[in-house]
Amino acid sequence: MEYPISQKYNTPELLATAMGPNPFKLQEEMLLNHKIPAGSIVCDLGSGQGHTSVMLVKDYGFKVYAADLWSEPQENRSFFYKMGLTPEQITPVKADATALPFEKEFFDAVVSTDSYNFWGRDPKYLDEKLLPFVKHGGYIYCCVPGLKKDCHDNLPKELLLSWTPEQLAYLRDIAYWTEIVNSSHDAEVISIYEMESNENVWVDWLNQEENEIAVHCRKTMDAGGGKYLNFIAFVLRKK
Repeated sequence: MEYPISQKYNTPELLATAMGPNPFKLQEEMLLNHKIPAGSIVCDLGSGQGHTSVMLVKDYGFKVYAADLWSEPQENRSFFYKMGLTPEQITPVKADATALPFEKEFFDAVVSTDSYNFWGRDPKYLDEKLLPFVKHGGYIYCCVPGLKKDCHDNLPKELLLSWTPEQLAYLRDIAYWTEIVNSSHDAEVISIYEMESNENVWVDWLNQEENEIAVHCRKTMDAGGGKYLNFIAFVLRKK
């Protein structure tokens, strides 16, 4: 696919500080033909350093709350200012995804790019921890790194070059995620699919020669471990 929106963000400075495979391209594919109205209040859940949050404001016209447990709001606020955004457009929040500090039914939508797998594997998470903060009829757009086929009973040696079994537990296949989202009583599953962007975003990530995390991932990818990996996206609507 083409990535017309992401092109403006694919700069050495931004990609060098990314925390995983190109988040701009992942988010652009995930939001193709999205149903979230411009001007919506959106939670960028697991926003990291706020890269995807900037894109949500500038290119989709949302009012964004950039929620992340491990980044510092003041640092993200400075980044947003440098990117030309105002406090009226975007708000950084230090927040645990399992204990969100917002009013109930506060958001028109939630977007989560390459992070939902850290907390969303609990089948009860959607109904008990996330959907209460989304308005009825609101959307959830998520994409997660995953496996083309579950192999946790016999992990390939290539994957173990870069990650421990405990780290690989966060990677699951589409059958696993289909079961998770279908277990929700309060969400309608609109779609779940394997993403086209997978190989493209990994190439961008592995080209970051000064990013220690990316360099560590090369051990697996150089050994052919990429054949086991994919990205999975799903779209939900609150009933």
